[in-house]
Amino acid sequence: MRAAVFGVSDGLVSNMGLIFGLAGAHPAPSVVRIGGLASLVAGAISMAAGEYNSMRVQGELLQRELDIEAVELRRRPNVETLELAHLYEDRGLPPEGARALAEAVMQDPQVALEAHAREELGIDPNELGEPLNAAVSSFLAFSVGAAVPLAPWFFGSGTAAIAVSLAFGIAAAIVVGAIIGRSVGRGVLRAIARQVLFTVVPAAITFLIGRVLDVNVS
Repeated sequence: MRAAVFGVSDGLVSNMGLIFGLAGAHPAPSVVRIGGLASLVAGAISMAAGEYNSMRVQGELLQRELDIEAVELRRRPNVETLELAHLYEDRGLPPEGARALAEAVMQDPQVALEAHAREELGIDPNELGEPLNAAVSSFLAFSVGAAVPLAPWFFGSGTAAIAVSLAFGIAAAIVVGAIIGRSVGRGVLRAIARQVLFTVVPAAITFLIGRVLDVNVS
């Protein structure tokens, strides 16, 4: 969900900025289309690769912590039992009950590893993340966001395409902002305003830069 929402947001903001920068320079519509399409593909691949590498490295680091803990459980079972008992005491169990529970958990190596991972390391061994799923989600989400402001340029040009692209971008920003606001449980209107601001302001800046340069590519 995180990768998908921020993928759409990144695609929308980055490609809208690029498209409006090109549009401000008065090029032929084909230039805007090829520029926006190239940005969509490159950005989606970059987003997917970054998400995959990030989650892969994170998973490998967490797995290393689990491997170290498994070794400690084999080498020092008594010490690890005491550690687990203390953790249970910190959660409110009386000393006798905490020790009894820790000893029961330590009877099964797999259960013991899962218990230490959760209580001591804050890791769920069964949820280390799926890098490939996150990469695919990021790729698709970025592509969707980047396609929104680009779509009008396949059917129009000039001021009309700019106006429709802007309308599409603002509408998409409202939807993304609403989803983010509901997801975090905070003010939806504030999240919408922030997302619209982050979408429109970069596009306005790049449009003005393009207008100043006015390369008039044909």
